Amino acid sequence: MWRREPMVHGPEHPTVTDIEPLNRIFAAAFSDRYRRDGMPGVRVPHLNPDIWRFALETAGRGAMVWRDRAGEIIAFNLAHLSGEEGWMGPLAVRPDRQGAGLGTRIVQAGIEWLQANAARVVGLETMPRTVENIGFYSRLGFLPGHLTVTVAHAPESGSGTVCTRLSRDPAGPSALAECTALLDEVRPGVSFDRECRLTEALSLGDTTLYRRDGRLAAFALWHAAPLAQGRPREDLRVLKLVAEDVGAMQKVLAGVASAAEEEGTERVTVRCQTDQGAAYGALIAAGWQAHWTDLRMALAGWEEPAAAGVCFSNWEI
Repeated sequence: MWRREPMVHGPEHPTVTDIEPLNRIFAAAFSDRYRRDGMPGVRVPHLNPDIWRFALETAGRGAMVWRDRAGEIIAFNLAHLSGEEGWMGPLAVRPDRQGAGLGTRIVQAGIEWLQANAARVVGLETMPRTVENIGFYSRLGFLPGHLTVTVAHAPESGSGTVCTRLSRDPAGPSALAECTALLDEVRPGVSFDRECRLTEALSLGDTTLYRRDGRLAAFALWHAAPLAQGRPREDLRVLKLVAEDVGAMQKVLAGVASAAEEEGTERVTVRCQTDQGAAYGALIAAGWQAHWTDLRMALAGWEEPAAAGVCFSNWEI
């Protein structure tokens, strides 16, 4: 058991009424992180409240907050479980409460919750340049792995393959079952059903489906809603992508490009895990440009297995 910081209560389960204080801590903590990394001009904006709602609902009981004596939130950790794939993010401690062991406590609580709920993967992502964070997570048992490179591409008019959207697919509810079956072939034990359902329910985006010879060969879950509060639509962000092979990945991304044109976004971004070298190389060869990098870290003994195909899974919101 970790020794509790004085006058800290938690973990407790947050609700949508906690979105504004969560936003304040998120913006303050990550802006402070950039300042300490030598980028004082970076100010992290508040997130779109609908994105927070998606994050809270996909995390479910894994969403945890800690409060001070006055009942104010001073730290949070959102632990997510997609089938057996467990990951944490975002997580933060209010800057004025850092340095007293609360960060260790919230990470340990996330690990314990994921392990108690049958996770076989326990991971998180952090900025590669932030050696302080890498050292902190390493001391808690996390090992650095590959990068997640966010790659971006402007949608090209007329580039679309014949794809459908999950929300419009003639197969109806059985189309989601097809996605589940394909994912079970590529990465057994993982499930993105909840993310797909909530994306549609909250009107954040959709899932593009690509069928080859009448059989689902790839799908891509994406959000077109603005990530930052008060900002216009800019990116269509692919959060999850599953494909039988690189060819099917390219076809479904052509369908995603058509969706981006329809949604009026300026570019498509994909969070690509670089351990899948053939898929990453194909994206770069096709003109996708590296836009951002995150370091993937996994708890020792709880690493991701290799995918039998292409499986990109974001560990951020």
